[in-house]
Amino acid sequence: MIEPLIHDLLKELGEDPSREGLLKTPERVAGTLGYLTSGYGQTAHEVLNGAIFTEDYDEMVVVKDIEVYSMCEHHLLPFFGKAHVAYLPAGKIVGLSKIARLVDVFARRLQVQERLTTQIAEALQEALQPAGVAVVIEAFHFCMMMRGVEKQNSKAITSCMRGAFRNSRMTREEFLQLIHSHRVPV
Repeated sequence: MIEPLIHDLLKELGEDPSREGLLKTPERVAGTLGYLTSGYGQTAHEVLNGAIFTEDYDEMVVVKDIEVYSMCEHHLLPFFGKAHVAYLPAGKIVGLSKIARLVDVFARRLQVQERLTTQIAEALQEALQPAGVAVVIEAFHFCMMMRGVEKQNSKAITSCMRGAFRNSRMTREEFLQLIHSHRVPV
């Protein structure tokens, strides 16, 4: 049970857990942590299952600006930002909303941004067997903003490129151009 641990933590911090404003804090924190780590109870297969379709389409599919909220495993502080995910289909496509759900499965675990980026790419690669997968995450980390170096405007950017995105400079450049454009090219 998390509630008694939070109760004890409040005491250790010098607070009075019986104070009116803190009475339900252990329960609320337990619920919040359960939600923020709900990704442990899901798998990529469960999320993508039923949304993979055979389709003769081989051009780049990009879902950009997917909101990411996760918890740094080193300090248990949030990090947040945007994920950009692309793949080159090779006979299979996936429902677009499932890509955002896949990001959430891995983001709702204690994480480091580097692993999160790779997990998303590897899960898509395994599920679709595409010609390539690319994931870029841009995020702000509260562990850098609120403590330590206290740099509010520093952003961490990680990438994972597989298949054609790693092997073809043109493919990689097209992806990077698409995720940084503010409008759809015509």
